[in-house]
Amino acid sequence: MGFTYTCYELTFVNWGFKKAYIRRSRIPRKMSEIIVNPLEYYSSPGLMTDPEEHIALFDHLPTEIPALCRIVQDNLIHIFWAERYGVILTEEKKQEVQIRSVALKLARIREIDDSPLTVKRPLDKRLVGNCRDFSVLLCAILRHQGVPARARCGFGTYFKPDHNEDHWVCEYWREDEQRWVMVDAQLDSLQCENLNIDFDPTDMPPGQFLPAGKAWQLCRAGQADPERFGIFDMHGMWFIRGNAVRDLLALNKVEILPWDGWGLIAKDEGIITSEDMAILDRIAELTLSGNRAFSEIRSIYENDDRLHMPPDWPS
Repeated sequence: MGFTYTCYELTFVNWGFKKAYIRRSRIPRKMSEIIVNPLEYYSSPGLMTDPEEHIALFDHLPTEIPALCRIVQDNLIHIFWAERYGVILTEEKKQEVQIRSVALKLARIREIDDSPLTVKRPLDKRLVGNCRDFSVLLCAILRHQGVPARARCGFGTYFKPDHNEDHWVCEYWREDEQRWVMVDAQLDSLQCENLNIDFDPTDMPPGQFLPAGKAWQLCRAGQADPERFGIFDMHGMWFIRGNAVRDLLALNKVEILPWDGWGLIAKDEGIITSEDMAILDRIAELTLSGNRAFSEIRSIYENDDRLHMPPDWPS
C-alpha cells in the first residue's frame, strides 16, 4: 500500500492546527453511566463518539445507512488505500490517522474544509483514517440520531485469500427485525471492485467479518491457525488477544486506536497466566453473546484493572 504500519509505535505530532488534536482525558474507574438496557446505552455517545461542539454537523443528515456510508466515505480517505485513489499522502498528512475522538476528527475536517458533511470533499481534502475511523464516525452519527450503534474490532475475511485481516466494522440495531446489522462503512465502489466484494457492505452476511472473540475461540479450539490473523508481519495469538480486548472496550464505548494497548493487550505472551487466559476466554464468550450479556460486559470492564484505560491516556 506504500506505507509501513509504524504507527503501532504510536507517535504524536503537533500539526500546528488551530487547536490541539492530542489531548488527555481523565477516565473514572467506575463509570457513572448506570444503564441496564443495551439499546439505550448504545443510543448515546461515549468518550470517543461525542461530537461535542461540532454536534451541528450531525444535524439534518440522512437516516438511510447507504447514504450515511457515502457521507463517511466522502469525508475520509483510508491511509492504506490512498494511492489506489491517486493520492500521495505526505508524512504530515498521514499523522491524521492518530486522531482518536470524533470531536477532534470533526474539528480537523472543518479546518480542511468547513462545508457541511453532505458536501463531497475532493480526495486530497479528506481526513486520513483507517477502518476504525470509518466505523467510529458512522457509529457516532447513528448514536446522534438515536439509533443503537457500536463499533466492533476483529478480522475481515475478504481482503486477502486465506487470511483474516485486522479490521473494524459498525453494527446498528434494526428494530423491525430485532437484530444487530453489520456494516463496513469503508467499502466504497472502488474497494468493492478491487476486492471482488459479492455481498452488501451495509448488511453483511455472517462470516465475512469475525469479531475478535470468535477468532480467539476458533484458535483456542484448534479450528483455525492464529498465524492467519493479523496485519502485515503482525499476527498470532498475541494479536488476536489484543483485538479481543479492544472489542470488549468498544462494547463499553471506549473505541481505542488499533495500536493502542495496555494491561492484557500489551502483556508479553511469555508471561500470560492461566488466570489471564480464563478472563480472555470469558471476554470472547461475552462479546459473542448478544444483548443478554450486556450487564456482564459492562461489569467485567468496570471491575477488572487489566482492562481499564489508564487515567491519563490520550484521547
